[in-house]
Amino acid sequence: MGVILLVLLIALILGGLGFAVHILWWIALIVFVLWLIGFGIRSGESAGGRRRWYGRW
Repeated sequence: MGVILLVLLIALILGGLGFAVHILWWIALIVFVLWLIGFGIRSGESAGGRRRWYGRW
């Protein structure tokens, strides 16, 4: 009985971990897209100036 409970517990942990990793991948993708949009906006604004693309880092 203890072995079955241990296997179920491991399955629950791994299943929850897989779901969390999946959500983290989506969050990382959204943050990357927002960074790209911000990068494009900043480089477009500073086209006439001497600001570098890494000026805000």
